[in-house]
Formats: sequence, structure tokens, C-alpha cells
Amino acid sequence: MTYRDVYQSSLADPEKFWMSAAEAIDWTTPPSRALFDRGDNLYEWFADGLLNGCYNAVDRHVEAGRGAQAAIIHDSPMTGTKTTVTYADLQQRVAALAGTLVAQGVGKGDRVIIYMPMVPEALEAMLACARIGAIHSVVFGGFAANELAVRIDDCAPKAILAASCGLEPGRVVKYKPLLDGAIELADHKPDVCLILQRDEERAELIPGRDLDWHAAQEGVTPADCVPVEGNHPAYILYTSGTTGAPKGVVRPTAGHLVALNWTMKNIYNVDPGDVFWAASDVGWVVGHSYICYAPLVHGNTTVVFEGKPVGTPDAGTFWRVIAEHNVRSFFTAPTAIRAVKREDPKGLERRKFDLSGLRALYLAGERADPDTIEWAQDILGTPVYDHWWQTETGWTIAGNPAGLEALPVKIGSPTVAMPGYDVQILDEAGHPMPPGELGAIAVKLPLPPGTLPTLWNATERFRKSYLNAFPGYYETGDAGMIDADGYLYIMARTDDVINVAGHRLSTGAMEEVLASHPDVAECAVVGVSDQLKGQSPLGLVCLTTGVNRPHSEITAECVKLVREKIGPVAAFKNALVVDRLPKTRSGKILRATVVKIADGVDFKMPATIDDPVILDEIKTALQTIGYAQG
Repeated sequence: MTYRDVYQSSLADPEKFWMSAAEAIDWTTPPSRALFDRGDNLYEWFADGLLNGCYNAVDRHVEAGRGAQAAIIHDSPMTGTKTTVTYADLQQRVAALAGTLVAQGVGKGDRVIIYMPMVPEALEAMLACARIGAIHSVVFGGFAANELAVRIDDCAPKAILAASCGLEPGRVVKYKPLLDGAIELADHKPDVCLILQRDEERAELIPGRDLDWHAAQEGVTPADCVPVEGNHPAYILYTSGTTGAPKGVVRPTAGHLVALNWTMKNIYNVDPGDVFWAASDVGWVVGHSYICYAPLVHGNTTVVFEGKPVGTPDAGTFWRVIAEHNVRSFFTAPTAIRAVKREDPKGLERRKFDLSGLRALYLAGERADPDTIEWAQDILGTPVYDHWWQTETGWTIAGNPAGLEALPVKIGSPTVAMPGYDVQILDEAGHPMPPGELGAIAVKLPLPPGTLPTLWNATERFRKSYLNAFPGYYETGDAGMIDADGYLYIMARTDDVINVAGHRLSTGAMEEVLASHPDVAECAVVGVSDQLKGQSPLGLVCLTTGVNRPHSEITAECVKLVREKIGPVAAFKNALVVDRLPKTRSGKILRATVVKIADGVDFKMPATIDDPVILDEIKTALQTIGYAQG
């Protein structure tokens, strides 16, 4: 069947489509049907089936005779170590950790916070919770104490699993003092904390609350898998709280197993036994879906990487990992590829490695500009697929179904809607817009399996955040268009579509133009306040390593380029060279924060910011051209 056949069948008869996909998952009790309409635009999938996430990710592969296959490859340039965990090893380790949790009174429905770096034990912690029906909530390792405290109070964990430290280039991040501070700040107190002691920093344990990770497992009875209902939450994952309290996205067990398993072959084009690598972090949705659950449920080998795209030790690290471990499909953020390109624009490091086993590079997390895609295509010699999804959806909304039918790449588009997603472009009144017109991207309800059914203990907030703007639709918060061939273009967050003298303009389109300048490695365009026009665009550009020309020449060329490509209607007059852009730890550029700094208004420090010092640098730079005067 072609992509179009499959897609149309998923919309015409979602019940049949997803019940068929569910046959690839092992059930204790199969569901009686796929979709459950709970009324008032709330839906659940496979709600009355019984199954276990850990069994599907680990035990069934061991029972099928594949226990000797590598489940996890841990590659850590930070420690200089590489280790392999087989499926049989993983089963033993997860069962022992799950048994330890049971011994501490943790059971089905209890919440467990995981606060870990990129080590195999982070995945083991997630799977151990799934094994006993506990609901895990991973918080990015090293998150500030007050942000961790907010999450502790919201999900009220019975236990916290943490490491003594995380490792960053040139520094050790001590987790334990942050954890202790968070528990002190929080109203809710966990019963127990299991601490993985790392050699780089040994933490002091608090008697009566803290237990050593390994010592606590001695003599404990390994836990068996506990079947849970299909609609039982597998985990809660908090979105960043830059605008108020963080939202706890709920991921139901059955839907996410069925959908993720389907994606591994149909989107990422890997077979069981192949090595798959998502260069992300367990604290983000990519880490949940494509470092932990999807590869393991599908029977792949997953790479857990503790390092950075550059600086650990150089811009060739990604290519080394792919070559050494024979990675077949590689998934990372565009910002990571831009960092490599900035350090090694000619791709000299890539030439040192045999990447003949790599089938494709997949990009997501931040809009992939054409210049970055073309550069990656040129140096890798493989297809580069942009695809688009969100923490809320858990898997691809729009992508290229390379394992089903590799569609022609249109650079600038994440290609087409995936099965189950009826994606539409709406105007402000909620009316569908014609091809080629910019509008709000929405998905007609119901969303497919694996997506969020609600927020943790906040159904009304779920409605307000996602359902109320366009009745009968899920509001993605992104703006874009669909062309005549059905290809989707993500142009900006809805908030980043700027209004210049009555013209609605996409900042993404302007960023594409700036990124095409040969000296620009990375850029962002924001809309700043303008008394005459309402808003005017401002470009921030980072230069490729080794560029020594006067900044005034480069910015003048950037302005000229935008005016040529977009037209005078863009009113693009200001570009500014900066050393780096403010980003979240997952690589998203903090455009809304830049706007507030430029406009001179107060802002809340984003919880997910990678380095707060950058904001001071940006403010100083903006002041040189008359902004940030408040």
C-alpha cells in the first residue's frame, strides 16, 4: 500500500487501522475495541485492554530467544566509557530495581520522579516503574531546585530516583544538593530517594530517606510485570513553565506502545535488531519515545549518549558514534547539526568515518532551515528528513514515512501528515484555509493513539490550552500552510507570526533567508514593538567559525537579502551579530524571551534555559542598537 492508501484508511476507519496496529503488541487481555469516546471531545484508546509496558519493551524479546542482543549501548565521551546492556541483562536489572521499589511500598498508580543524567540506569528506572504500574515523571537532570519542587508538589511522588551528579563539558553538576533543596521547598515529601552514586561526585545520603541505588537492591525479590489497563498512565512529562505553572502531559500505556511500535518501521525504517540513535535526553519527550520506549518495544538497540555535538571532544563526535555502533537511523535536533556545521563548515570531521550503514538523518525539535538540511545532505550523502511533533503528541504529526514509502523531500517541509492526524489550516474564526495560505495548524479530533488524553489533574486546563480555541480540533500552537500536494510547512509558533502594518508575516520564512547567507551559522527572527507598524522584525545571527569580516558588512547583506527574498513588506531593517542564541536544553530558541528583553519589559527566567548568562549578553548587544532600554 502507498502512503496515501494507508493515510486515508487511518482516517476512514480508525477503529480497524489501530486495532490492526495493536496486534504487534503483546496483551494480557486484548482490547474489545480501539477508540473510546468519553464525551465532550475527550477520547481514550484501547482503554479496556490489559498489558504491561516493560514486558513489551524487555521480557518478550528475552522470551523470544533474543536475550543476547544488545538493548542499550551507553557511549559517554564525558567519562570515556562505552558499555553494552543486553536484553537479558536489562530484564534482570529492571526486575531487581522494580523489586526494590515494591519493597519500599511503591505500587500501581504511585508516582515516581526520575532525576537522572544520560546513563543506562535512567532507562532502567523508567522501565522499572512501568513493570509495576507506577507512573514515572522524568525531570531533566540538573533542573533548578524550585522547578523540581513545583513538579514534586504537582505529581506527589512516593519515591524519587536520582543520581549524585551529571557531567557537562568542564564541570560536574551536583544533583543531590538540588534534589535536597527541592524536597525542602516542596510541600509534598517523598517516602524514599534512591541515589545512584557516580564516581565523579559521591553524594551524602540522608538517613531514613535516602538509599544507595545498588545497596538497596541486595536481597530483594525481583518484581514481575503487573498488567495495567490500556488507559493507565505510563508517565507524566511536564512541559516548560515559561508561562505559568508547567503542564503535566499524560501518556496512556497502550496507545503509546501501539503508536511508537508502528513508527519504528514505517517512519524511521529500522527492523528489529538494527541500531537506532536519538541524540536527545531522557528529560525530553524524544528521550521517552525514542531513546527508551519505541526502540526497545520494537526490538532495536538504542544508543544512550552522554556528550554534546561539539566539544566532547570535537565536531566529529556524532559521526564517530554512528560509525562505531553501526547506527542505521539517526535522530537529532537541527540546532545540534547547526552547532556541528558552525564548528566544521566543510565537514572535514565527517570524512574520517565510514557512515555507509546510515540510512537517514531525522531532524525535529526546532524548525529545520533549508541551509542546514542541504549541508547535512551534502556531507552525509543520505536522505535528511525533517519531521514535526510535540511533547503533547509523543510521536510524529507530520513526517516522511520512509519505511512505508519514501516520499520526495521538499526542503522546508516536514512532508505530510501521519496516519491518524487530520491536519488542517484554520483562520482565526476556525474556518479551513485554501492551499498556500498561512494560518493556525490544528488537528481534527480525535487525535490518534499515543497522544495526550488530558493533563495531570487538570482537565479544564487541558481544554483551555488545546481544545477551546477551535471547537472539535486540537490546537497545536504552530502556524503554517499546506501546499497543493498536501505537504505541510511549519512557519512559526502562532505567537511568532508577526503583524507588520497589517501584514501577517512568518518569522520562520525570514530565518530561512538569513540562514542562507554563507557567513551565518544560526539565526533567529523576532517581532519587536514598533509604534508605527505595530511590530517590526529583528534578526539575531551567529557567524560561522572563522569568519573575520566586519559585522556591519554582514548585517547589511542580511537586511538586503531579506528585502530581496521576502520583499519590502517585511520591513526588515535590523540584524545584529551575537555570539550565541538563548536556548532551552533541548535546543529550542527562546524567541519570546528575546522579544521581552528587546521591548524592555519584565520576564520570567525560563525554567529550561541552557545558560542564563546568555540573556545578559543578548541584552547588552540589543542596547547597542537602541533596544532593551526598559
